[in-house]
Amino acid sequence: MKTSDFDYNLPQELIAQTPIEPRDSSRLLVINRSDGVISHSEKFSDITEFLKSGDVLVFNNSRVMPARLYGKKMDTGGRIEILLLRRLGDGLWEALIKPGKRVKPGSKVVIKKESQSDNKTEVIAEVVGEKDGGIRLVSLSDERDLPLLGKTPLPPYIHAPLANPERYQTVYADADKTGSVAAPTAGLHFTPGLIEKLKKKGIICLFTTLHIGLDTFRPIQDEDPTKHLMYYEYGYISEEVAVEVSKAKIDGRRVICVGTTSVRLVEYAAGISKTAPLDSFEGWVNLFIFPGYSFHIPDAMITNFHLPKSTLLMLVSAFGGTDLIKKAYREAIENRYRFYSFGDAMLIL
Repeated sequence: MKTSDFDYNLPQELIAQTPIEPRDSSRLLVINRSDGVISHSEKFSDITEFLKSGDVLVFNNSRVMPARLYGKKMDTGGRIEILLLRRLGDGLWEALIKPGKRVKPGSKVVIKKESQSDNKTEVIAEVVGEKDGGIRLVSLSDERDLPLLGKTPLPPYIHAPLANPERYQTVYADADKTGSVAAPTAGLHFTPGLIEKLKKKGIICLFTTLHIGLDTFRPIQDEDPTKHLMYYEYGYISEEVAVEVSKAKIDGRRVICVGTTSVRLVEYAAGISKTAPLDSFEGWVNLFIFPGYSFHIPDAMITNFHLPKSTLLMLVSAFGGTDLIKKAYREAIENRYRFYSFGDAMLIL
């Protein structure tokens, strides 16, 4: 297995730049692993036809934080961009900085916002250390004003400004579960009405939390993917969710993960569970799933179309089968599906 095995050519115009409205009107490609049949639905809301009473949907309710900060170096006035990745303690964060070569330990960046009332909000970000992979340790003078100063960190392949930042949040994102630097994009297709319709059909909707980190947009650099080190992400599975998922597995009912993040979380937790198919869990997750992996929990998954040579595409290939996923991607391109974060969806059964 080589990283280049997961490469493909995508016409630039198929990279979705804006979200479709309403959310559940995106298209849905359906893969049946048992017979290899690929079918197409014009609306994501048609997913109700493929789900049945007793199925369990596992969502990731993490909310994207306003993680992108813009400021100026205190000594030179040069423009700096900071992307917060992970909070380590009071005011201390791991971050990516651009241009990184100009910002060394000891450098200070002034981040400010002037309000209409002439009140100035200002935070000083000081670089206090360096880590592997270009990650810097940044100390913030005050975290309380991050919601005012920070911007929603859209992926680098999206160039159109987002009119409503809430459109890069799932409708079920929990304000008390803020901590991701990217949205769990498979969930962007769900509306409150669709979720209510699923519940009325007898489908159980469960919510876990995984704060999405660096690996969502960090490509695999080595041709040998097994040498790739996954970035740690913080996750949480409640006792109630663990019991419901475990009962479904014991009963032989389907567990369907909404997105690769939900898959990574439940698979990591299942791998260390001792008393049931899935125990409750809270802690750091760094599971890298690629072809050859044996899954414990998901019987099906909902996902978007992912970047070439990415850990996400490898996970989907591990679940759906590399050849079948390649075929599905070819069909998606031929049928002009929209790709990546604001793109269309795939259901793998």
